Amino acid sequence: MPYVRPDVANLLAMMAANPGPQIADLSPADGRAMYQGMGQMLEMPRGEIGSTELTLPGGIKARLYTPAALEDGTVVAFYHGGGWVIGDLETHDPLCAEIARNLGRRVLAVDYRLAPEHRFPAAAEDCIAATRWLAGSPAELGAPVTGIIPAGDSAGGHMAALVTRELHGQLPVAIVAQWLIYPVTDMTAAEGSMVELAEGYVLTRATMDWFIAAYMGGATDTLLHPWASPLHAESLDGLPPAMLLTCGLDPLRDQGRAYAARLIESGVRVVFREAAGQIHGCFTMRQGIPSAQDDLLGCIADLKRLLA
Repeated sequence: MPYVRPDVANLLAMMAANPGPQIADLSPADGRAMYQGMGQMLEMPRGEIGSTELTLPGGIKARLYTPAALEDGTVVAFYHGGGWVIGDLETHDPLCAEIARNLGRRVLAVDYRLAPEHRFPAAAEDCIAATRWLAGSPAELGAPVTGIIPAGDSAGGHMAALVTRELHGQLPVAIVAQWLIYPVTDMTAAEGSMVELAEGYVLTRATMDWFIAAYMGGATDTLLHPWASPLHAESLDGLPPAMLLTCGLDPLRDQGRAYAARLIESGVRVVFREAAGQIHGCFTMRQGIPSAQDDLLGCIADLKRLLA
């Protein structure tokens, strides 16, 4: 049996005692409602922070978080998780607020189009467009942008990886770092942790298959496209430094490890952190899994050192 943290074990036992439908068995609308409900039960309160609702060119919705104590003009471009299907600005509102407060930088959360209504590469196009807009220091941000950190969890980590690779060196300000939180990096992954941890740890292999099918629309010929599977990009040379977190009980663990290894092999400075005994999605379940807050603060401390 793999190591399971006590608070994670408690949550898993509670969920096992009160079984409900699996997201993979639901419609996208019902899956979104279920994800929202889980967040209301398991995530910490948002806390105090200034935020502004924005509409970017092309109709992309976004939310800007501005901490009271601003360290510099670097802005985190945050792309939410949820398998390209079920996340939104609200599911990740407490997390974005916490990042802005503790990192001391503004956070722009991007509400990209969701599948299956909008399939690949719609989400990637929105995240790239939003990041280009951010790099132009638009007046709506209240102060100039001096650098950008693409960041995100799960499907959002996938977006952060591809945005970094696509836009590095192409913007009027530098991408100074990338923060990949238990990211999807390989849509073809079918062994290792995808098998060993396929069931019993909240995110299942069946749910990942459902997410990928919804976003990719069954187009298996594009699964190795670098916008679909960043791990299989031809080159990762010259990319900005990376902070990458995996979780020990996550089906996506091995592809996160593999991406960190490829970055290191490509000469990219990487701070790699693995949360032993932790499950996928823990950063949006910090009330249900209190130890996840320490994991988050540890990542933020590491990111600050990386920026320094």
